[in-house]
Amino acid sequence: MATGRESSLASSTVGGRRFNFVRAAALACLVVGALLLGTYAVGMWNGYSAQQQLNQEWQQEVGKTPMTPPTTIDRSLQHPVKGIDFAIRVPKLGYYAAVREGTNLTVLYSGPGHYPGTVWPGDEGTVGVAAHNVYWINFPELKSHDEIDLQTRYGTFKYEVTGSKIVNPDNRTVLVSDAPGYNLVLTTCWPLWAGAFATQRYIIFAVQYSPRIGAVPTTS
Repeated sequence: MATGRESSLASSTVGGRRFNFVRAAALACLVVGALLLGTYAVGMWNGYSAQQQLNQEWQQEVGKTPMTPPTTIDRSLQHPVKGIDFAIRVPKLGYYAAVREGTNLTVLYSGPGHYPGTVWPGDEGTVGVAAHNVYWINFPELKSHDEIDLQTRYGTFKYEVTGSKIVNPDNRTVLVSDAPGYNLVLTTCWPLWAGAFATQRYIIFAVQYSPRIGAVPTTS
């Protein structure tokens, strides 16, 4: 039969083991957290660096092209060059970025992507642009009548924000390529701070106001 002293020693041993386990678990959580933060920081820096490189390539591509409202749309220029379709500029937020073709993670890792199957700037329908919320603009700061520009190899198209909406990822009604008019839809994951764990989508709607709709002839 165990004495009181033996029972006390046994309880102390068990308590010590529990304390060591909790301490080890806490230390493991700190290590994992530090690794995740480090990975996040490296990813952010690499994504930012890749975006800056794409911006430089785009500027070299269109450096001699006047970025004014076009008088014609040369459809032979509606294709990616070095993976870049066009650029987006948001004057209110001081945001500028080259937009690549596609919306997979490889594309969105370094900036915005043009939804395949949606029209190009200047064509009737909806231009769709998506981006990872980690590298994207602060959408909630955009309000009705704010300007968004799409800079192409055949000129610049200006859009006016008309509204916004938060939707579920499976909502297919917000991005209709052949919708009437000349539209722009921007999408990103929501909430912005949630990164890859975001469960919804934030949508910005805009309509083209320059050049005047219907005033730009096209060339084949």
